[in-house]
Amino acid sequence: VGFDHIDLEEATKRGIYVTNTPGVLTEAVADFTWALILAAARRVVEADKHIREGKWKVGWAPKYFLGQAVHGKTLGIIGLGRIGKAVAERAKGFKMKVIYYDVKRPPKEVEEKLGVKYVELEELLKTADIISLHVPLLPSTRHLIGEKELKLMKKTAILVNTARGPVVDEKALYKALSEGWIYAAALDVFEKEPINMDNPLLKLDNVVLAPHIASATIEARSKMAEIAAQNLLDVLKGKMPKYLVNPEVVKVRPLEKVKML
Repeated sequence: VGFDHIDLEEATKRGIYVTNTPGVLTEAVADFTWALILAAARRVVEADKHIREGKWKVGWAPKYFLGQAVHGKTLGIIGLGRIGKAVAERAKGFKMKVIYYDVKRPPKEVEEKLGVKYVELEELLKTADIISLHVPLLPSTRHLIGEKELKLMKKTAILVNTARGPVVDEKALYKALSEGWIYAAALDVFEKEPINMDNPLLKLDNVVLAPHIASATIEARSKMAEIAAQNLLDVLKGKMPKYLVNPEVVKVRPLEKVKML
């Protein structure tokens, strides 16, 4: 869905049609967001590593790998687009209170159907037990979550990012996690991908890391490939592709000049 890695202005100048594959990965990303929430809250990755390293010596103990409950907590969603809505839907099963912040509010009936409440960003950061990011990468969202925002969050809060890496200031996040400003984080995306092996986040136990795989289901990736191919065929047939992200290109290089099939 994202196309922040493409210079749209230059592509348009050169008459290059740029398309994407929105919609088809919504459910896959929402599912994975919940996988990250539960993994961070219940210390799943940390516990798995503990067993594999042969450190499990006591069968059971009252405080052994204590984590945080998810059921009944407050979920804060930043960005209530397709994926944000799908994440909110899944929160119903955990009987959570869901609050959200977005620069563009949906109609009231959408809020009522989802059972979500709009709050300003500062209130969300102060109130939510779990904060999940679902915003596109724009100049206005780059480092949306920095030192100031992290310090507003609860010490027991969990931050989850399946959006774009630069939405979070990683240096500030490292400080927050290592100094106990927040409880944990779970990241599928990073400021630099692949992540550098000297990134200090790799040394922390209270962060779950994944290599940008939120949409990696057989179903979602197959559909993405199908739509990408259809976009390509449409352009080569001189037909307007359904998912064109730079419509201004038509003025630079009309479809009839692109047509090859």
